[in-house]
Amino acid sequence: MKTRKILLAVLAVIVLIQFIRPEKNISATESKNDIFLKYPASDSVKSLIRTSCYDCHSNNTTYPWYTNIQPIGLWMNHHVEEGKGELNFSEFLTYNPRKADHKLDEATDEIKEGEMPITSYTLIHHNAKLLPEQRKEVIAWIQTTRKQIIP
Repeated sequence: MKTRKILLAVLAVIVLIQFIRPEKNISATESKNDIFLKYPASDSVKSLIRTSCYDCHSNNTTYPWYTNIQPIGLWMNHHVEEGKGELNFSEFLTYNPRKADHKLDEATDEIKEGEMPITSYTLIHHNAKLLPEQRKEVIAWIQTTRKQIIP
C-alpha cells in the first residue's frame, strides 16, 4: 500500500513536470555579432564549429524530440545556458579584445584536452565528435583568429 502511494506520487510529479517548459534558445535572425562575420574561416572550420559547438555556444540550438520530455528539456536548457555563459559565438563581437582572446584560449585548451565537445553531447550527436585532424584544423583557425584580435 505504501509502495503504491509512493509510485502514484512519483507518477504525478512526472506528469506535472511536463508542463514546465523552458524557453528555447532559438533566434529568429542571424546575429550581427557572430564570430564568423569578422573572423573568416574556411567552410570546413565553420561546419565543424557549427556542428560541434553551436548547439551550446550560440543563440541557436537544434532541439531533438526528446528535449520535449522533462526533466531532459530542463537539463538541456541548463547545459545551453551554461555553455553560452562560457562562450557565445553568436555574441562574440560584443566581447572586448582581452575577453575574446581569453575565451578562445580557453576553447583551445578544452579542444586539445578532448573536453569539448562534451561526452554527454557526443554520445548522442556522433557527428559532433572531432577527429584529431579536425581538432588541429579548428585550433589552427583559433590561433589565427587570436592573432587578429590581439596582434
